Amino acid sequence: MIPLPTPQQLRYLTALAEFQHFGRAAEACAVTQSTLSAGLLALERQIDARILDRDSGKRVMFTPLGRELVERAQEALTALAAVVETADASRAPMSGKLRLGVIPTVSPFLLPRLMPALRRTFPALRLYLREDTTRNLVEDLGNGRLDLALLALPCACAGTDTLKVARDPFCAALPAGHPLARQDVVTTSSLAAETLLLLEDGHCLRDQALTACGMERDDGRGGEFAATSLHTLVQMVAGGLGCTILPEIAVRAGITDGTGIVLRRIAGEGAYRTLGFAWRPGAARASEFRALAPVLAATMEG
Repeated sequence: MIPLPTPQQLRYLTALAEFQHFGRAAEACAVTQSTLSAGLLALERQIDARILDRDSGKRVMFTPLGRELVERAQEALTALAAVVETADASRAPMSGKLRLGVIPTVSPFLLPRLMPALRRTFPALRLYLREDTTRNLVEDLGNGRLDLALLALPCACAGTDTLKVARDPFCAALPAGHPLARQDVVTTSSLAAETLLLLEDGHCLRDQALTACGMERDDGRGGEFAATSLHTLVQMVAGGLGCTILPEIAVRAGITDGTGIVLRRIAGEGAYRTLGFAWRPGAARASEFRALAPVLAATMEG
């Protein structure tokens, strides 16, 4: 019988795939480079197959089998971690470390209110936060680097379990003196006819804003400017360069304060996004993740 790889060997493999550098992978695993290299060589001997293409020079290059094994190793490490998580959850629910990912169009506006509420409700829970795009957070859920993600739904998060928690309405943000500012409510069709400033591709809010206005993602009508943050969009609108769509949580957090921007409600049934949680299917702590939903909902309403 072929000896099974050790968890440490699997960590060496996934770290090398992540960092694409022997030295940085070894540092991440808290071992020397020679120890990591020897561990991977031993793994190749155990399975009697090449994982790395050593004819590629100094570049880290995996064989086709090696790339497949990296995925299998990530799945195996996630499953091993779930064993420990299950035991921990049974002993002391809502306690210990929880790695939470949050998208940039939510984190600066909601976390300052959500974090204190979570600490009050679950004082034994230790939260570790990471801000990133939906795509990267979903990837980190899959490979076990995150336990839970706070996302805007709908999103490209196939392969996760999701829980919708609360609606976040959209507001039209208009330059002072804009003709639409004379209206109490702005229609999506009138917004679609304007120069609409949006976040760059990769932010789910971009697609959600286009959908709210009945515009296709790739129809070229999203404007020539793409911002990396909502704060940048606000400054561009304040400068009279166009209009944008802002989530209500950002407005309530004061993102437009002092800018002279005019805010108007958007008419229509689809002028909102939904905030919710996503996690790996079969996660041992799924019931705990669901227990966080009322705190998020109450924070959104407060």
